[in-house]
Amino acid sequence: MMLDTRQQPLQLLSDDALLRRLAELTTGSRRIEAELVAHIAEVDARRLYTREACGSMFTYCRERLHLSEAEALLRIAAARASRRYPVLLEMLRDGRLHLNAIARLAPHLTDENCQAVLGRAVHRSKREILELVAELSPQADVPESIRKLPERRPPSPPQRSVVHPEVPPTTATPDCASALPRPDSMPALPPPGTGAQLCPDRVVAVSPRLVPAPSHVPGSVLPIAPGRYRVQFTAGPELRDKLERLQALMRTTVRDGDLARVIDEAVTEKLARLEARKFGRTKRPRTSLDDTSTEPSSRHVPAAVRRTVHQRDGCQCAYRDDQGRRCSATVWLEYHHRRPYGYGGNHAVANVALLCKAHNEAMATLDFGSRPSSC
Repeated sequence: MMLDTRQQPLQLLSDDALLRRLAELTTGSRRIEAELVAHIAEVDARRLYTREACGSMFTYCRERLHLSEAEALLRIAAARASRRYPVLLEMLRDGRLHLNAIARLAPHLTDENCQAVLGRAVHRSKREILELVAELSPQADVPESIRKLPERRPPSPPQRSVVHPEVPPTTATPDCASALPRPDSMPALPPPGTGAQLCPDRVVAVSPRLVPAPSHVPGSVLPIAPGRYRVQFTAGPELRDKLERLQALMRTTVRDGDLARVIDEAVTEKLARLEARKFGRTKRPRTSLDDTSTEPSSRHVPAAVRRTVHQRDGCQCAYRDDQGRRCSATVWLEYHHRRPYGYGGNHAVANVALLCKAHNEAMATLDFGSRPSSC
C-alpha cells in the first residue's frame, strides 16, 4: 500500500519524496497558470470586466482578482498574445516558456517568425530572452557619457506611486506588452532603463515627482542589438577621476579616448591577473604539468594542475547528478579533491575537479560528516 506523501508533514518526507513532490507541484502550478491566462483572455475578449464595475481588464485583475500590478500586466500580456498564438498557452503549460518571456516576445511575434522565435526561446532565462528581443528589434548604440547625477534630497514622507487607470500609458516602445492592443486605461509594461520600473509587487509611475530617488542604483547590462550591450552604473567621484586619468594615460593606444575601449582593456588586464592567480592561467607558464610534482606534500594545488583542470572543466562546476545533469555554476568555483587530501589524496589532475562552493561543501559533508572540512 503506497503512503500518500501529501498528508505527511514536510519534515518527515525523505529527500527523494520531497524533491518528487516539489516537481509535481511545479508541474501542477504551470497547468493552473496556463488555465488562469486562458480565462483572463476569454474574459478580456468578452469584456466581462464591465459587468464587475471595472473599466478595463487591468482594473478587474487589480480590484476584483486582487493581483499585483506586475502580476496583472504579465498575465494580460500573455493572455492577449495567446489569442493570436494559442501555442503560447501550451508552452506555458508544459514549462517551455515563462510569463516574462511571453510578455517580452509577444510584440515581436509574427505569423512568419513565430515558430522559429518560440523554438529559440524554450527554457531560456530572462537575460537570454532580452538578448533574443534585442536581436529581433535592435536599437542604436547609446552615446558615451559621464554626467553628474542630481544631489540626493532628504527622505520625504512615503507617497503612493502606483499607476492608476487615470495615468496615461507610457510611450510605445518595442518591449513587453506595449505593442499589444489594450484599453487606454491599461498601462504598458515599462521598457528597461526608463523611469518606470517593473517591480515584484508594483509598477511605479513614470513621473520622477512620484518616485523618490533610490539610495542605490545597481549596475545593469542590457542587450540592445546582436552583440551590443548597454552598461549602466552609478559611480562616485573617485571612480570618475580614475576613469579620466586612465583615459589620459591610454591616449597612445586609444587615441579617441573611447570609454568602452578603455574599460575593455583595463578589465582584460585585471581579468588576466585574477585568472592567473586563481586558475594558474598565463601565457608563459613557469612549469609544465610534466615538471610538476603531484605528491600531497601540502594542501596547495600546483599552478600547472589548476591550469589543466580549469581548461578541462571549462571554468564550470563539474558536479553531475545521478541522471548525468551537470551543475551550471560558473562563480564561487573551488578546487575539490575526489579523494580528499585528509585521506591521502594527491594533486593529480584526475583527482582534482572544479566545484562550486555548494557542491564542494556537499562533497566534504559526504567525506567527513556533517561538519565540512577542507578538502
